[in-house]
Amino acid sequence: MSVKQALLALLQEQPMYGYQLRVEFEQRTGATWPLNVGQVYTTLTRLERDGLVEGAGEDGEGHVVYRLTDQGSGEVAAWFTTPVERTQPPRDELAIKLALAVTVPGVDVGTVVQQQRSATMRALQDYTRLKRQAGDDLAWSLVVDSLIFAAEAEVRWLDHCEARLRRAAIEGRHAAASRTADAARPGSDAVRP
Repeated sequence: MSVKQALLALLQEQPMYGYQLRVEFEQRTGATWPLNVGQVYTTLTRLERDGLVEGAGEDGEGHVVYRLTDQGSGEVAAWFTTPVERTQPPRDELAIKLALAVTVPGVDVGTVVQQQRSATMRALQDYTRLKRQAGDDLAWSLVVDSLIFAAEAEVRWLDHCEARLRRAAIEGRHAAASRTADAARPGSDAVRP
């Protein structure tokens, strides 16, 4: 997620100070990805340094208000019209965990898959409840839909992993049986266990 682009998009509507930006971001995304207000102000400092926002004075309570520059408006337009690249996929902890689980001796990979499936199904139920709460809020509903689709895809992938593990176990048993049969044949060059 690009906090930079999100803050610029919010500033396109009107000048705001950091805490307002944080609140707006969380309201529009259903607080799915909470932002630390310190991260917001750090990002605003970089955006100002890069000429994408500028200070617009202070409000009545002494908060520094930021507004988008013309360069910042161009950045927002480019962000909205540029597809999200999938060439460098983000690290997926679950995929890494399963890849290591199948290669580390003594790990019950089936249990790893089952534990994750249970957790993902609970998350899917939670997201479905959130979907009902979102009601007519289109922005929040779209975010929750994304979470639901991702959880459903993860369950399908876990089913696929489980099937691959079963297939690999069966093939492993067949290969072991074949090696044993070869070793037991008279005149075989195979070393007997």
